[in-house]
Amino acid sequence: MASQDWFDKDFYKVLGVSKDISDAELKKAYRKLARKYHPDSNQGDAKAEATFKEISEAYSVLSDAEQRKEYDQIRAMGSGARFTAGGGGQGGGFEDVFGGMFGGGGGGARGTSYSYQQAPGGFDDILGGMFGRGGGRGGFGAYGPTRGRDVTARTTIDFVTAVKGDTIKLQTADGKPITVKIPAGVADQQKIKLRGKGEPSPDGGEAGDIVLTVTVRKHPVFERDGLNLRVNVPVTFVEATLGATIEVPTLGGNPVKLKVAPGTPSGRVLRVKGRGVETSKGKGDLLAVVQVAVPSHLTAEQREALEAFHSVEPAENPRTELLAKARE
Repeated sequence: MASQDWFDKDFYKVLGVSKDISDAELKKAYRKLARKYHPDSNQGDAKAEATFKEISEAYSVLSDAEQRKEYDQIRAMGSGARFTAGGGGQGGGFEDVFGGMFGGGGGGARGTSYSYQQAPGGFDDILGGMFGRGGGRGGFGAYGPTRGRDVTARTTIDFVTAVKGDTIKLQTADGKPITVKIPAGVADQQKIKLRGKGEPSPDGGEAGDIVLTVTVRKHPVFERDGLNLRVNVPVTFVEATLGATIEVPTLGGNPVKLKVAPGTPSGRVLRVKGRGVETSKGKGDLLAVVQVAVPSHLTAEQREALEAFHSVEPAENPRTELLAKARE
């Protein structure tokens, strides 16, 4: 590698990574930045070209085990003296990482994966310090400390908690208790961000976040339909035919009465306004889906009554139209 002053250049910040990053994660970070600033994608952009050279230089050093060790030792001395990089093998920089992207050869990924992930959307903040928009949360601004990493976690809550919201207590991987506010209407597999509860910064910056994925247990009676709640309500053949007033359950409340109109078929939806999921975006309804229950066992008297009803039914086949359409 060409002669340079390693002490003045923080290659970890250039790539937006921590000092303990694995080889595989280092390559991943470099790929992402290199795609963004590659000259082929930024023709005529001098700043992009300069940035691309910086990240390529940083990766060339950090991807080589010997050069990385030497670089870390020089940076740790903190004397302010200027040092020139020694020789050594190629770190597999540009050609190695971009081999798979542009048809060339490439080395395999090394190291292990972490249980946490890099802060999403970090590059807008990261580049703020380089292009005059302010540093803040970036992983490698030209100025400012490094932000801690985000940590992923999962939890399972019951259906009622997901619909109505609640405050629950969880425990982090290191045993620390944390309080989590579950907002009303949280959906299954929705992510909740707990700001400042993730990995601490290695150099005094702000901590990362915990990104919590919520799994919602199924309810034996109700299910979500956006902001609405659905419930299947069985009615008898007589109730569906002649009409009736029935009771329908509500989530966590008293039953409500609904009128079933004469001749109601299975699948008809009866709506109870305002008894669904309530969030800041609005309030849903309770949707009662009628299911006509057909008796599986009849007494002799019931069978006789039904046969008498059948004998006076109109002589028509309700499937005539269906069969005709199928032949079209």
